[in-house]
Amino acid sequence: MVNIAVLGYGTVGSGVVEVINTNGSIINRKAGEEINIKYVLDLRDFPGDPVEKILVHDFETILNDEDVKVVVEVMGGVEPAYTFVKKCLLAGKSVATSNKELVATHGVELLKIAADKSVNFFFEASAGGGIPIVRPLISSLTADKITEITGILNGTTNYILTKMANEGADYATVLKQAQELGYAERNPEADVEGGDACRKIAILTSLAYGKNLDYNRIHTEGITKITTEDFRYAKVMDAAIKLVGTTKEIEGTLYTFVAPMLIGKEHPLAGIDDVFNGVFVHGNVLDDAMFYGRGAGKLPTASAVVADVVDAVKNLGRNVLTIWDEEPLELGDFKDAENKFFVRVSDKVEDAAIEAEFGEVSYITAGIAGEKAFITKPVKESLYEDACGKFDIISGIRVDF
Repeated sequence: MVNIAVLGYGTVGSGVVEVINTNGSIINRKAGEEINIKYVLDLRDFPGDPVEKILVHDFETILNDEDVKVVVEVMGGVEPAYTFVKKCLLAGKSVATSNKELVATHGVELLKIAADKSVNFFFEASAGGGIPIVRPLISSLTADKITEITGILNGTTNYILTKMANEGADYATVLKQAQELGYAERNPEADVEGGDACRKIAILTSLAYGKNLDYNRIHTEGITKITTEDFRYAKVMDAAIKLVGTTKEIEGTLYTFVAPMLIGKEHPLAGIDDVFNGVFVHGNVLDDAMFYGRGAGKLPTASAVVADVVDAVKNLGRNVLTIWDEEPLELGDFKDAENKFFVRVSDKVEDAAIEAEFGEVSYITAGIAGEKAFITKPVKESLYEDACGKFDIISGIRVDF
């Protein structure tokens, strides 16, 4: 029997307990050992919940118990999660976490400690919720040189954009609905401003290239400026608007960003709607691969965490190599990246002025008075930024078709 402890009894933590209790016989068979939840740590009490029997309020109880071999961290946030996880690894306990903030901020350090102590730091659920994407990048795609990772990595924003597209509702209305349904937090900034997706693409990129990508280096935009009019144009172009995190190699240079994009309906990510997430990977010999599923939610995320627990149990006393060096990943200057842009401007702007700035463009008509819209050829981000200061730009969205 292998004893484990769960730090945090919120949505994911209670899901971990539920998954192990529901599928215990299957999980134990795959782990080769009986997995027993010895402790659950939380500051709160849960009267009437069976977890009361194993509930503790002091982290030191878990840290000092040598019988606890694997710790699940599902508290969220950087502190005290970082302190607790680091202490557990130093004490010779493997850790499985779903905490994207922790992994994006301290992943490289915690992996090194785990390797030094012959234990493991697993984080499958941190970048794709229930979607298996971390493990494939570490073990299944090792024969490939990855040249692109592009993902819809946030269920909240995908739900909002899907509702706006299908129902013609405005952003504020759909955000309120998402909050009422529990898809969005009362303070949704981390989701709608792109911070959540930014951390996830940083994790995936670091794993794909084996070097550290600090998420603070990633150009990040959210969805708060997307309007119903943008979707009217998207419909004319038979395209979808999605918030994506992307890292691409262009002529030997890596560029990465998070932003809304217009993607053609033939793109594998275009049909991913509601709270579902997807990750598109291109390798130089694999070609294209897609990973799709529920990127968040109690049980899907818990399922991925428990899968990491199983791996930790199967590898007790042995570190599973994960290449994520502290050396910073070399990126090209984002201002030098080239993208096509869909741009809406006042109809008072002359075509000649537009073409003087952007070169040849394709004009798009959606019957919206007082403005004109067009798609540029690939232009540098710096050129687009300069043009924004010269025109009365109503909206600008990058294009991938």
